[in-house]
Amino acid sequence: IDNLIVNVDGGGGAANDAVGRMLDGTGEVHDAMIALQTSDMAFQLAVQVRNKCVQVYQEIMRMPV
Repeated sequence: IDNLIVNVDGGGGAANDAVGRMLDGTGEVHDAMIALQTSDMAFQLAVQVRNKCVQVYQEIMRMPV
């Protein structure tokens, strides 16, 4: 899970850098769009993993002891 968080954070930074380069004129629009989509997909994956972990925790808490 730590690697997932690091990858999501790194992807966001890479997307910000790509957009900055695009705005400066040193980067391409395509590169910025690809970086943004990659970052969005990684974030969505992290959210789904979190949701599944919460669901499993709630199931365990409902089990009778």
